[in-house]
Amino acid sequence: MKKTKDCKQASWGGRFSEAPSELMLRFGESVSFDRKLAYFDIQGSCAQAEMLASCGIITEEECSEILNGLNKISDLISEGKFKWDTALEDVHMNIEQALTKIAPAAAKLHTGRSRNDQVATDMRLFFKSACLKVQDKIEALLNVFVNLAKGNADVFIPGYTHLQRAQPVSAAHHILAWTEMLYRDFKRFQNVYESANVSPLGSGAIAGTTLPINREISAEIMGFTDSRGRAVLTQNSMDAVSDRDVFLEFASACSIMAAHFSRIAEDVIIWNTSEFSFVKLPDAFTTGSSLMPQKKNPDSFELLRGKSARIIGNMNTLFTLVKGLPLTYNRDLQEDKPAIFDSYEQIMICLDVLAGAVSEIEFNAKKCAEAVSDPLLLATDLADYLVMRGVPFRKAHHYVGALVALSEKTKTPINELGDKEAREVCEFLGDDWKSVFDLKRAIAMREKVGMPGKKQTARRIAHWLKILSK
Repeated sequence: MKKTKDCKQASWGGRFSEAPSELMLRFGESVSFDRKLAYFDIQGSCAQAEMLASCGIITEEECSEILNGLNKISDLISEGKFKWDTALEDVHMNIEQALTKIAPAAAKLHTGRSRNDQVATDMRLFFKSACLKVQDKIEALLNVFVNLAKGNADVFIPGYTHLQRAQPVSAAHHILAWTEMLYRDFKRFQNVYESANVSPLGSGAIAGTTLPINREISAEIMGFTDSRGRAVLTQNSMDAVSDRDVFLEFASACSIMAAHFSRIAEDVIIWNTSEFSFVKLPDAFTTGSSLMPQKKNPDSFELLRGKSARIIGNMNTLFTLVKGLPLTYNRDLQEDKPAIFDSYEQIMICLDVLAGAVSEIEFNAKKCAEAVSDPLLLATDLADYLVMRGVPFRKAHHYVGALVALSEKTKTPINELGDKEAREVCEFLGDDWKSVFDLKRAIAMREKVGMPGKKQTARRIAHWLKILSK
C-alpha cells in the first residue's frame, strides 16, 4: 500500500516511524467540512494566546506575533487565498501549521490545549453564532406571518380535523397558529444558545494540564460569560471533551422547526389545490410541468415538506453516533459535524424560502366564503345552544347528530329543516334554533382567550407586533 513520503502531523507524528497511507488520509480527513469552523478556531486561538500571555507562559511579544499571524490567516481565508491541505487532517492543524510559518512563536500556542477541547470550543462558538442567525431569520418569518394574518383578518375558512370540515375560523387565526409554532422554535434556539455558552477550553485531552493556565481569562475573551460578565466554565474535563448534548439540542431544535415547516407547507399545499382554491401562490415560488402546460406546482412548499425528512435524519444520525460511546473522546465524533452543518444550512434556506413564499400568498375570499358557508360547520354551536337550554352535553351531541343524519337523508341543509320535523328529533329546540347558523354570531361568541373571535384575533396580532418591534 502506498505511503505518504513524510509525516506532516506535527501534532502527533513523533510517535510514528512512517506516515499514514494516502487511503487513511482520505478516510480520516475532516478539513473538507470542518473548515467552516476556521473563524471560530481563530477566535479560540486568539483567546488562548492572550490567556497564555496573561499567565506568563508566553511573552507579550510572542502573543502579539501570534495574534498578528492569526489575523493574516483570517484575511487569507476571507480572500479565498488560504491553501487547505487534507494531509493535515483538520481545520485546526491547517491553521496551526500555516501560522507557525508566519509566526514561529505559534509553536507555543498549543500549550495546555488539546484538539479535543479545541474542537469542543470551536463548536460551542459556532452554536452561539448559529443560534443568533437562526433567530434573526425566525423573527423575519414571524413578521411575514403576522402581516399576512393582519391582512386577512376578515377572511374566514373551515378549520379541519382529520381533514374533515370542523368549525369556522378566520384565516388570521390559522396563520397565527403558525406564529405560535415558530415562536416556540425561537425560544428553543435561545435555550440552545444558553447550553452552548460554556467554555471547555483548558480541559485538555481528558484531564486538563499541570501548567498554570487560567480558564476564566480565555472564557471571558471569547464571550463565555453570564449576565454579570463572569466566566462560565465546564466543571469536568472528561465530560467537557466528550459531551455532545448541545449538538443533540441544536439538531432537535432544527428538527422540530423542520416539522413545523412541513405542517405549514401541507396546509398551503391543500389550500392551493383546485378542489380548495383558498389561496393563490406566487409564480416566483412555484414551477411548471415539462409535459402539462397548465400546471403550477407548489414546489417550494413540497421541498419544505421534504427537507424535514433530511433534517430529522441528521438528528437521528447524531443520536445513533453517540449512544454507545464510552468516555471520553472517540474518533467517531468527527462525524458529528456534517450532520450539524447540513441541518444549519438547510434550516437557514428553508426560513428564507418560507418567508418569501408566504409573503406573497393571496387568499381567494370568494372561495373561502363558499366553503365556510357550510351550515354543518356550526353543528357544535347548535349543541352548545341546547346545553344553554339545560340539555346535558352528551344528549345535546346525540340530538344534533340525529339532526345531521336527517339532513343527509332528506338532502336538506340542516338549517333549512322544518321546525316540526326537527322537533320530532329534538323536542328542546326553541323557535330561535336556526339563529346559531350565522357565521358572524359564531365568531362573535368566540371571544375568550385563545379563540378566533375578531377582538381576540386583533389583540393577538397587536401582541405579536409589539413583541416583534422590540
